[in-house]
Amino acid sequence: MISIDGSLMEGGGSIIRLSLGLSAITKKPFTIKNIRSKRENPGLREQHLQAVRAVKSLCNAEVHGDELHSKELKFIPNEISKKKLNIKISTAGSTALVLQTLFLASLGNDLRIRIDGGGTWNLHAPSIVYLQEVFLPLLEKIGLSNKIDVVRNGFYPKGGSIVNANIKKSKLGCLDLMERGELNGIRLFSIASEHLKKAQVAERQSKSAVDIIGGHFPDIKIKRKIDYVDALSPGSGILVVANYENTIIGFDVVGERGKQSEVVGREAGEGLMKILKSRASVDDFMLDQILPFLAFSGGGKFKFNEMTEHAKTNIEIIKKFLDVEFKVEDCVIEVIS
Repeated sequence: MISIDGSLMEGGGSIIRLSLGLSAITKKPFTIKNIRSKRENPGLREQHLQAVRAVKSLCNAEVHGDELHSKELKFIPNEISKKKLNIKISTAGSTALVLQTLFLASLGNDLRIRIDGGGTWNLHAPSIVYLQEVFLPLLEKIGLSNKIDVVRNGFYPKGGSIVNANIKKSKLGCLDLMERGELNGIRLFSIASEHLKKAQVAERQSKSAVDIIGGHFPDIKIKRKIDYVDALSPGSGILVVANYENTIIGFDVVGERGKQSEVVGREAGEGLMKILKSRASVDDFMLDQILPFLAFSGGGKFKFNEMTEHAKTNIEIIKKFLDVEFKVEDCVIEVIS
């Protein structure tokens, strides 16, 4: 039985999500204490609870402590047998984080997922469009073949999204991302709910981001996609993506009440430019998200901007489940499995 301290380093929800995915695929049981103890509202929140229950259902696990606000959990996995999962999230919790847990847990399994409820744009979480345009395309390079379709977007506070995903059983290969290659183009996705169409929120977010990025790449035409979408609550978000010959780098920002659309767009543009100037081959979000997949793929290496607490935490959790080595030196991570 693997013992995990949920207050380790970053001390957030990524510890429980990563542990669930690794446990399901390795069939190694674990216990975790002090779940999210460093957060303002410690214990399992709705999105974490639904991730637990989804993976529980996926592998017929024996679970103790799967209830809201629980600070301890015992998870004993069995064989993965499910081919279809229906998940309900009663809050605006992140659908993307639940999906990332299942992408890892179901690496060796075909699975269809439907999520009713939750958010597609959330603070402190990747957006669904980031998963669609950066996360999944980048992982296709090592053999992952998954798909996400958004039927309805969800924003805080009501959530209410409808998301379908299709996971294909995958055999992963190594990944060498030491060089970006040539810049092939920059794309921008500015999304807002229909409530905000009159205020031209999506256009304003887009213009502000383009002003920032265009100042650095005056000869690159930025391909823009502006959408107003059906949603239960007003909300917005923007993703900017740099497509290179060998990699994809993205930066997304969610709109917040009281924050001007121009500020949202500017933050996205500045965030992308900071990463591009660093010569990193993955963005700061992808840094920790890609690590467990490389641990199963046979390894790989890439350049990063700066080491994050999320990435340090994920490395420690992965090493509890897998015999894998991480070499970190001069902003380069090499995963040896």
